[in-house]
Amino acid sequence: MENLLAFVIEDDKNLALAFAEALEEADYQVDVFFEGQSAKDSLEQRIPAIIILDLHIPNIKGTEILKYIRSDERLSNIRVIVATADNTLAKDLNSIADLVLLKPVGFKQLKDLAARLKPQ
Repeated sequence: MENLLAFVIEDDKNLALAFAEALEEADYQVDVFFEGQSAKDSLEQRIPAIIILDLHIPNIKGTEILKYIRSDERLSNIRVIVATADNTLAKDLNSIADLVLLKPVGFKQLKDLAARLKPQ
């Protein structure tokens, strides 16, 4: 069986690579984006099963990407985990994200959550 696709959209390279590794250990194929425009462009071509999304990223903010995902019927089944240090913004997004995690996010925590959110 082919691994499901996951996107990590995070501008902190070390954190992005740690998130990617956690998703790979949960049996996802992972594409990493360090800014918003390339992630949005890729969403027009490919539909991942899950996205780990930072809110404060260059070019297109994470909040705009999340709104784009939720407004596009093609993308409606994507599970979005917001990973942010912005507690106030996190509370505002609880209703449209599948899950909001406050940074720092643990490796095992993310791996286990990603495995549980896999489509059946």
